[in-house]
Amino acid sequence: MPPLQHRSARLLLSVVLVLMLLGLAPAPLHAASSDPLEQRLVQWPAWSLPAPLPRPGNHDLNYPAWFEGTWQVSSHDLSGHQADISYTVRFQRNDQGAVVGDRAFNASAIGRALLGDRLLSVQNDPLNPNRQLALLAGDQQLESTVVGRRTSATSGDTFLSDELALQVLHGPGDPRVSRVETLSRYQQLNPGQIAAEQWQGSYASPAEGLKARSRSSWQGTLILERLPN
Repeated sequence: MPPLQHRSARLLLSVVLVLMLLGLAPAPLHAASSDPLEQRLVQWPAWSLPAPLPRPGNHDLNYPAWFEGTWQVSSHDLSGHQADISYTVRFQRNDQGAVVGDRAFNASAIGRALLGDRLLSVQNDPLNPNRQLALLAGDQQLESTVVGRRTSATSGDTFLSDELALQVLHGPGDPRVSRVETLSRYQQLNPGQIAAEQWQGSYASPAEGLKARSRSSWQGTLILERLPN
């Protein structure tokens, strides 16, 4: 996949999308752990589908209360595909009182840091918090839908999430379909700082089979610094 399409395929991850993560070493993880996400992390980069990720339905990704607010993010790509970037993200309470990412705002911030003017806009699906549409230059549209998700909190200040997104890039010619899985491990260092790591694997279209092995992998780190309200 050409570089622009490869970066676009990673654009709309939930925080969330979405978010790339930390330079601190994570706590040791063991394959014997009963936590499915810790087991999944031990397996990276040799991931395969199906993954232990239930379908999310119309439920958004809920974060711990210590995520609430606006943050300046410093992101470092450990895979060496792109330069370090900085952007702003925010997390807020929804109508049910849960803390969720402002997906369109966050995806736009990350996308513009990566793609500049080639990202035109990002729109949320008003009927499904797990679906977004990004309009790109060159008459392209990237449709991203989270089709699998699992979260776990290993302690009061550590939070893991894993999302599998189905991504369809529309444009001249036939649509290009892929699946991207992103596992994130966040740690609250103090009330004003969060550090995290993110691991990612990409898979071929479901049309080539629901079972698949990861065809490429990526790893990144980030630091979130809380901004004044």
